[in-house]
Amino acid sequence: MRMLYSGLLAIACSSVLAAANELGIDNAKDHNRQQCSGMYSKKGWGGDTDPFILTTLNKVSSDDKDVFVSLVVFEFRDEDLIGVWPSPDAPEKEYICTQANIDKKYCNSTDLGRFILSPNASESRNEILSTKINLKDPKPPKYNIQRTGYYCVGSSPFSDGAQYKGKVEFRNAYGRLPAAQIAKLPFYAGITIAYAVIGIFWAFLYVQNRHDILPVQNYITAIIIFLIVEQLMTWGFYDYQNNHGSNALAKVLLIIVSILNAGRNSFSFFLLLIVCMGYGVVKPSLGKTMVYVRFLAIAHFVFGVIYAVASLSITPDNAGPLVLFVVLPLAGTLTAFYVWTLNSLNYTMKDLLERKQHVKAMMYKKLWWCILASIIVIFGFFFLNSFTFAERSSPDFVPLHWKTRWFILDGWLNLVYMVDIAYVAYLWRPTANNRRFAMSDEIAQDDDGGFDMGSFGGSLDEEDARSPTREEMNGGVGVGGGEAKGKGELSPVPPKPVNEGGGLGISGASKAQRNSLDGETIFAVGEDGDRWSDDESPRHSEEKQKLTG
Repeated sequence: MRMLYSGLLAIACSSVLAAANELGIDNAKDHNRQQCSGMYSKKGWGGDTDPFILTTLNKVSSDDKDVFVSLVVFEFRDEDLIGVWPSPDAPEKEYICTQANIDKKYCNSTDLGRFILSPNASESRNEILSTKINLKDPKPPKYNIQRTGYYCVGSSPFSDGAQYKGKVEFRNAYGRLPAAQIAKLPFYAGITIAYAVIGIFWAFLYVQNRHDILPVQNYITAIIIFLIVEQLMTWGFYDYQNNHGSNALAKVLLIIVSILNAGRNSFSFFLLLIVCMGYGVVKPSLGKTMVYVRFLAIAHFVFGVIYAVASLSITPDNAGPLVLFVVLPLAGTLTAFYVWTLNSLNYTMKDLLERKQHVKAMMYKKLWWCILASIIVIFGFFFLNSFTFAERSSPDFVPLHWKTRWFILDGWLNLVYMVDIAYVAYLWRPTANNRRFAMSDEIAQDDDGGFDMGSFGGSLDEEDARSPTREEMNGGVGVGGGEAKGKGELSPVPPKPVNEGGGLGISGASKAQRNSLDGETIFAVGEDGDRWSDDESPRHSEEKQKLTG
């Protein structure tokens, strides 16, 4: 439990820099010397303040001499304007204006300690800021953003043995979120509204048919409510960080969102599995199987939370073989859900088709097509994006895709998931006679549209066995007064209607009345014509005679 709490705390702590869009910069490693981020202009996204980039280096104490660090801020497309080539066949550029490069006329003496800029750097549409900072009294340079783009801050120690450390703040006009994530705010707001609309329609049908609700529809109701809350919390998390940055409440919101996300995945797999098993429509109960499904969902939820903790608290550099103990359990439960769900769906469809339950089988066939379409869309999207990600090693990949990368990694999957949930809710929506449809069997028909007499006739035989014969109804005496001639012969004299009080006729049969329509299936036909109307019943005839007599 303590490890889980520590992991969740690590998630919150890891969001501090990202929430305020502050990135660390130092010379401990080469890749830490430069930090880049997308930036929106004030007109590009709107906001109250002017966007800027502020670089702050930590102060050092040195009594002997000044310690300088070279710094440059530029838009990524202007990278070629930084540095000079000593010769056409030189392996790399000269970037820092040193005394040796001044002697070679690569730069001026006034630029000593700064990054060398190309002579035509002033022709760029964006400003290129080249300066040097004295660590004994570091004054943070501020770079104002005029145009939307992908901006970088590069640094290099100018003094021998200089060690520096600091942070770079990329502050946009709209708030503190990184520009690559700001599009999530309207996206999650729209997703929340869409789920709310689905919930309103579902609630209307649920209340309208509240006395005829199936158990599986209660689970669908629960997941719709859960999704509205989960998406609203996700939107609230990003909105709060954008307005207030990272504080104690933002850390709590991050933990809650991580847990809700793991819960959504587990709940979704659980619901899809019990639906494919035919719960509520084909089977009134799953018995002990429901217990096993719940245990699998709980296990997947726990492993999902652990995976979220590990993915945010463990960096790729520190990841070792122990990370497999985090990935493998989640992969195992996920595989179990996939295999069990597909097998259950195929078994349910096969069983319904064998019993010629075409209406119910069509529901599950539509669900099968929905799952297949989702798989095709997912793999198709991955296939198309594989060409894009093939260029991931290119330096231009992030600068060209920083605006849309969030949608590739997260956004479109949420859209596919929402469409699937909406379609399942449509197929299993509350309607009139839900229970009668679920608990009844369709009368099987052959290919020509006629009844399958093998199943239909069986029920008639059973009813004939329970119905009294003509001889039994007449006490062994034919209607004409003689003995019955045989089992297959009928008297030419029609039976006389008798009063309810006694006499020959069907007084014994009145005790074997047919069951009400409530006991029949909703697919049964021709039953209403077999009953007396109110005007034709013996009791009504007797009362009518008394009134007219």
